[in-house]
Amino acid sequence: MPRWRYSVALDPVRTAIASGRDLRISYKATVEVLKEIRGKKIDEAKQILEDIIEMRRAVPFRRYYGKVGHRRGIGPGRYPVKVAKAVLSVLENAEANAEFKGLDTTRLWVVHAAAFQGMKLKKYIPRAFGRATPYFQQLVHVEIGLEERL
Repeated sequence: MPRWRYSVALDPVRTAIASGRDLRISYKATVEVLKEIRGKKIDEAKQILEDIIEMRRAVPFRRYYGKVGHRRGIGPGRYPVKVAKAVLSVLENAEANAEFKGLDTTRLWVVHAAAFQGMKLKKYIPRAFGRATPYFQQLVHVEIGLEERL
């Protein structure tokens, strides 16, 4: 079994952290969604993710914007609903960890939000004349760290 570690060392007294490992979501969209919620209060981050799930708010794609359609007011952007659901789940786990530690959940800020590439699931689709087309899927690790601030 692999041993997982977090990529950041936070103060254990004032912070809580959670991770989602081997998630079947898009790595590129995950990077953009986490960039959108990093540095926000937890209530604001949850509202952003819920708006993405309801397709009321598009996520601006700043790095991975090739062939991405433009949205009014933000430029290139998309509505990564599946990614937002997975990130919301990890964010709620981090909030539960903070509550278990005795931190005030109304004063939590997202100080660490990172995505890392996991392993690739390698699959192949058989084609005509004995050929095959690769059908790979990139797994994603998500880490979210919360800090209690005044």
